[in-house]
Amino acid sequence: MSLGDEHEASGGYGGTGQTRTRLPDSGGDVYGGARRGGRSSSRSLITVVGVVVLLIAAIAFANRGGGDSSSAGGSGNKPDAASTAASGTKAVRTTTGGIPTGYAHDQQGAQSAAANYAVALGSADMFNKTRRDAILQAVITPSRLANFQSALDKAYTPELDKSVGLNEDGSAPSGSTFVSRTSPIGTTVTESTDSHATVAVWCSGLLGLAGESSTNPVTNSWFTTTMRLEWTNGDWKIVSQSQKDGPAPVPGDDKASSADAMAKAVEEYGGFTYAR
Repeated sequence: MSLGDEHEASGGYGGTGQTRTRLPDSGGDVYGGARRGGRSSSRSLITVVGVVVLLIAAIAFANRGGGDSSSAGGSGNKPDAASTAASGTKAVRTTTGGIPTGYAHDQQGAQSAAANYAVALGSADMFNKTRRDAILQAVITPSRLANFQSALDKAYTPELDKSVGLNEDGSAPSGSTFVSRTSPIGTTVTESTDSHATVAVWCSGLLGLAGESSTNPVTNSWFTTTMRLEWTNGDWKIVSQSQKDGPAPVPGDDKASSADAMAKAVEEYGGFTYAR
């Protein structure tokens, strides 16, 4: 998903990218028998793309006037082994509203911040006004907070909830579990000064409804979100953000899980605090 691959929203702002889905056979389980890489449903694809475009527009609006442009491109040099290995450094000292905060004032701290902020912004909590505002308060730099809040309030509407399969009040239909998760795969710093850092985060995302009658089953996407961070009040905070699709691996031949198995996994498996 892209607006010229420059101004886009993160995985929870959907993080959907293009998706492949298979609608259920009559009377069958949405998930049973489906395989990644099967024929896509044009109706579901159009719905998801419509959601993504709306969220992208919101973030593009929020980022206007930021004065900073982020780039997902690196130096072009092949990384050495140390650059892709875990540092072993503890990511954070504190949390704010359940979101890891309090990062080191260095490149590793900036990368850890970007990874954890991608998780927060790609979560299902973004679809709830109260929880969304708490997330933005924790991850957005103060000078940009009002812009993000205003833009996202216009994006997260009852119509948006309905388009992803939720009820107009943002709740999941009875018997369904709403899934919106982002998992960072790796990070890299593309620009860095003492007060600012541009960090690209390669992610995998899940979005959809796990439920027997769902017509928006949980699908997987791959994308790279790039954050422009600034050091303010003793921590790294987001100034602006962009996103582009991929890199995406070749889909495997794994059989999709049942709706019950997917819902159970979402409820039982907690997330992580990410560290570079």
